This record gives sequence, structure tokens and C-alpha cells, in this order.
Amino acid sequence: MTETAPRRLPSLGLALIPVVLTLLILGLQIFYYGDFAPHIPLAIGIALTGLLGNHLGISWADVREGIFHVIHVSMPSLAILMVVGMLIGIWIGAGTVPTLIYYGLNILSPQIFLAAAMMICAVISVSLGTSWGTVGTVGLALVGIGAGFGIPLVWTAGAVVSGAFFGDKLSPLSDTTNLAPAVTGITVFDHIKNMLPTTIPAMLIALAIYVVAGFNMVQGEQQVSFESIENITGALQANFVISPLTLLPVLVVLAMALLKKPPLPSLFLGAVVGGIVAMALQGAGLHDVFEYAQNGFAIESGNAEIDSLLNRGGIQSMMWTISLMLLALGFGGALERTGVLESIINSIVRRIKRFGALQASAVGTAFATNVVAGDPYLSIALPGRMFAPVYRGLGYSTKNLARAVEEGGTLMSPLIPWNAGGAFVITALGLGIMDGRMEDLMYIPLSFACWISPLLGILYGFTGLFSPKATAAEQAQWAEQGEYVKDVELGQPA
Repeated sequence: MTETAPRRLPSLGLALIPVVLTLLILGLQIFYYGDFAPHIPLAIGIALTGLLGNHLGISWADVREGIFHVIHVSMPSLAILMVVGMLIGIWIGAGTVPTLIYYGLNILSPQIFLAAAMMICAVISVSLGTSWGTVGTVGLALVGIGAGFGIPLVWTAGAVVSGAFFGDKLSPLSDTTNLAPAVTGITVFDHIKNMLPTTIPAMLIALAIYVVAGFNMVQGEQQVSFESIENITGALQANFVISPLTLLPVLVVLAMALLKKPPLPSLFLGAVVGGIVAMALQGAGLHDVFEYAQNGFAIESGNAEIDSLLNRGGIQSMMWTISLMLLALGFGGALERTGVLESIINSIVRRIKRFGALQASAVGTAFATNVVAGDPYLSIALPGRMFAPVYRGLGYSTKNLARAVEEGGTLMSPLIPWNAGGAFVITALGLGIMDGRMEDLMYIPLSFACWISPLLGILYGFTGLFSPKATAAEQAQWAEQGEYVKDVELGQPA
């Protein structure tokens, strides 16, 4: 098959100008001024990309169309973000989150808390198909439990992120888990199966680290502040009806997941059931429930830890994150429409002669797209389209590519603070980065499973382990579907 003539692309030097300048301005804002508000640098990035487009003969109307196209594709995620904001406020008002915290403090062992937090989030995320829903609900409760045990917030956040985003990666209900195989031409279940060789070892390594860390932080029950735990549980009992009945919203959402219903209506139903529980058990009125959904829950319990943990939620609490996502998505759309990202990726693809370098480049490109464009969907879709012909040319299954872009896209998303995933994690878990507590960025290296998995994938690429070649049936499918196979002159074996 012959390759169609591409539209006019910027040279690599031109393509790097808006990317490098935007990153410099972003660094100035965050690290020099100490102000974690990436919005204006991203808006300037859109303007710079528009100017580049004008230089290339691309009209602003065309650039704008690219911006709105990417935003449109990502609207389901923005909708989930708003519903999760509603869910957080309502589930706190219903006593669901307080009950989870209360039971967790009485049931979980402090030493194994971090490991348990990761596994709980992984199971819930696989069931729901949404890492954001898991982080905003169960993850929030785990933050409260960790505070009661005296576990540093960044460690709890790392465990929650590791479990939630790993579960999302393996769930057939997840949008990103379906996007990666779609753009690389394989089935979703082949994709999930091929991710297991990196997923299982990464989870086991992270689990071992969290177990060791837990025992080192809490060397014996006597070192746990029982006074702090009693203060928290006492304040919860004084302000909420603590009952298994308050867990009904969680059970409804899990039941919807087992019935394979879409995440958005499932989460909204969870909010509705939570509102009913709030009125039936906590004495809230209908207007109170509307207030929880809109502006979040508010309480003055007399316990500072409880107040800082539970005074949150509502659609309005997500507006900072949503506005950041809109600008990041817009920047990504402008970069894609002007050919900036394609030009950069093409310059990488032209230099690849070995499979190990190809696998590392695919992971790295997905990660870099996450950093620059701030959009996990673009970080999967664009490298998936651009690298697929090279995988075919080297005779390797595109299952390897699907795994690479999933790991550089989905798993890296929460580790980039201005990315959609990172911004949500910071907001939902109450990390104080926006308030100048830059030390809370330590949750990034402590999210072990998220970055160990891509490293394992790259290692497999250079060693040939778990790196399937294309079968005769797969090659026949390429020919039947007219897929482009790039002629690649092989270098030395990796």
C-alpha cells in the first residue's frame, strides 16, 4: 500500500517553538513564581500555536475546529468529572464516606493500610471502569483513614493513585482501555491480556513496597495514636448516623458495574441514591441535597481533621479542574491540527530501526504528549496512529503498541499535575499543591505501580520478553483492511 501525501507539516524546529515556549512559561509560573495555576501558560500556548498555524497557511477557523474537536471527544470525561463532584458532596452528606472512614479505622491494620488501599482502589476501579470515580469516592475515604493512622497524605495518595489508575487500565468498561486497541487495530480483550506481563509484576512490586513502608511507619500498635483515632471516630459518630445502610449508594454503583452499565449513568444513579439516604438517615432536606451536589458538603464539627477532610465536593469544586482541562485539551487540539505533534513524532519514527527503541519511543511519546497536550486521550490516539505502520514494518504485533501507549498515556496521566488526570487527583484528594504545598508533589514518585509498569514494558522491548511478533492471521488482516506497512531497514537486534 502506498502512503498518501501528507498535508504541509512544520519543520521540527518550527514545531518545537510553541511546545518549548509553553513549557518554559509553565515552568516560570509553577517553579519560579510558586503559583500552581497552569491555565494562563496553556492559553498562551494556544495563541502561539495559532500564530504558527497562520505562518503555515492554516486559518484560525481551522485551528479552532481542531481545538473544539478534541474538547468534543473528551466531553464524556468532563461530564464524569462533574458527576464525581456531585457524588463526593452527596456521599459525604449521606454519611457514606464518613461510614467508610469509621469502619476503615476500626477494621484495617495500620501496618498494611497502604497495601490494602492500593488493592481496594484497584478492585473498585476495575469494577467501575473509572479511575476518577474511584479516587473521588473510595480514595477520599482512604485519605481520611490514613490521616487517622498518622500515615502521610502523600503516601496514601500514591497508593490510591496506583490502585485506581491500574484498575482503570485493566477494565473493559474504561474508555482509555477501549481507545488504545481501537487505534491500534486489536480487540480490547487481547489488549488486556497483553498488559498482564507488566501489570502483575508492577502491582506485586508496589504491593511489597507499601507493605514494607507501612511496617516501617507504624512499628507496632503502640505507635499508632489511638487518641487521634478516637477523636476522629467520635466526631464522625457525633455528626453522622454511622450505619451499613449508608453504604447503599456504593452497592448500587457496584451492582450497575457488574451489570456492565456505562459509568456516567451508574455514577449519577449513585448520587441519586445517596441523596435519598441523606434525607432518610441524616435528616437532610431536598434543598440540602441540591446544595451538596452544587457547592459540596460543609461542616463545623470542632475536629479540624474531620472538617478539612469532609468540607468538599460539589460541581463547583471541579470548576478549577474543568477549566484547566478545557485549556489543556484546547492546546492539544491546536498542536494536533497544526501538525506540530505529527511533525515531532515523524522525526522520532524516521530514526527507529530496532524494536526496543520503538517500544521505548512509543511509551516516551505518549508520556511527552501527556506533558505537552495535557490530554490522556490524545496521548493514546496520536502515537497509536503514528507508530502503528512501523510496528507492522518490523513484523511485530500492534498489541505491543497498544500496551505502550496505554502505559505512557493512562498511567502517566495522574503523575503530571497540569494534566487532566493529575489535576483531578490533586483536587479530589485535597493535596495542597494549589496552596503552595509543593511537597505534596511527592505523591508522584510514591505512585509506584504507575511508573514501574512502563519501565517494565521498555525492558521487555529491549530483551524481547513478552513482545509478540505479528501472527500470519494478523498480517493477513492488515492486508485485508489496507493498513499501511512502513518499510523499515532493520538495524542491529536490540
